[in-house]
Amino acid sequence: MNVDTGGRKPGGRPTRDQAAAIDARILDGARAVFCRKGVANSGLEEIAAELGVSKHTLYRRYPNKAALLEAVVGRDVGRFRDALLSAADDKEGKGALDALHRAAFRYVEIGSSRDYAAFYLSVSAEAAISAVLRERLASWSRDALEPLVGCVAAAQGAGELRPGDPASVCGILVDLLEGVNNRLRLGDDRGGNVPSLLRLFEERWAVFATAFGNG
Repeated sequence: MNVDTGGRKPGGRPTRDQAAAIDARILDGARAVFCRKGVANSGLEEIAAELGVSKHTLYRRYPNKAALLEAVVGRDVGRFRDALLSAADDKEGKGALDALHRAAFRYVEIGSSRDYAAFYLSVSAEAAISAVLRERLASWSRDALEPLVGCVAAAQGAGELRPGDPASVCGILVDLLEGVNNRLRLGDDRGGNVPSLLRLFEERWAVFATAFGNG
């Protein structure tokens, strides 16, 4: 059934909830297609056909693939930021460094997902040959990491980390965390010797704390 008329009278406008459901379905489906075929190999008409929506439904919302990709990534970035902020929320008053530790662990929980990796590796692959997309990818990354940079700055302000540019310090932490993500994404999980996410994370956190800790 075409989602243009599902749940409403033919020719009628969708309610706000129905429109939101259509938008969510489009973004979910587009993300899946980008993930499976790569951004470069996916077109709007093909995405519309795979989603079972009319081209009109898709083009009315997203006039081109760049706009659709922007919406997909924008939603992901928002969810990622919310997850980091929630993890860093210091409800128990354990301090700024502990908040950074929790946010960093949430980073690897999300980033080590193979589904997450497949999508962003496809975006990165096209960014390698597109200066415009490289610029957007850098902007998305800055937005996504802003909560982590804020945690670094808070820990520095509390005297729990050495002074320095928070964005640069965060960049080094992210480099360490991406090592965890790569090990888990590419690991052969059929055997019994795969290191746990927690173990890999704590090993790299120890390196970071030794290098930048102020204790």
